[in-house]
Amino acid sequence: MIFKHKKHLFFDLDHTLWDFDKNSEVAFDIIFKKYDFSFSLQDFLVHYIPKNQYYWSLYQVNQISQEALRFRRLNDVFEILNTSIPKELVNQISEEYIELLPNSNHLFEGTIEILEYLKPKYHLHIVTNGFHYVQDKKMKNANIFHYFSTITNSELAGVKKPHPNIFEYALTLAKASKSDSVMIGDSMEADIEGALDFGIDAIFFNEKNIKIDKNIPQINRLVELKKLL
Repeated sequence: MIFKHKKHLFFDLDHTLWDFDKNSEVAFDIIFKKYDFSFSLQDFLVHYIPKNQYYWSLYQVNQISQEALRFRRLNDVFEILNTSIPKELVNQISEEYIELLPNSNHLFEGTIEILEYLKPKYHLHIVTNGFHYVQDKKMKNANIFHYFSTITNSELAGVKKPHPNIFEYALTLAKASKSDSVMIGDSMEADIEGALDFGIDAIFFNEKNIKIDKNIPQINRLVELKKLL
């Protein structure tokens, strides 16, 4: 019960509670059935997943725009797969993907169980760099929206994690203090280092079991939060 004195828990959404990669695959499967691509869905995803992560890392630190993120993560993969697609079609596919993505509701194993466990004991919140419309729709379709007292996204805060202002915004919205708050997320830079630098304790959701500083509390499965909270 390392954090038994805490009152507010701030969760990241994508890759922490909401299984982005699995839901993304469902969305692209629908798109692939519509368009006659010369490559398979799996060939596409092998390249798309790291490209998406790369461009999100740039977006987090304001090195590219939202529009560039959405276009380039697709266009780069088409180029890698030696497929020439007009810019207009790339943008169309991007829009279709954004519309389809939140319709899937795959969550990480143990998400509902741990939220049910935590809800009576803590105030639960979301802090996400995702887009407002998309993130809210994801949570409602996955039936987890009602667990959270507040939802902070980068559009509301005007900055993205790991910028300290988004954490300040989230705490103000939640009427919480640094000392009674914990951030839980899968991104070492955006969630963990961002929170720690701001002065909030953090727990790393290390689902991929990467090697990290042993002094940072971590879990490999969401239900392991029961040991810390």
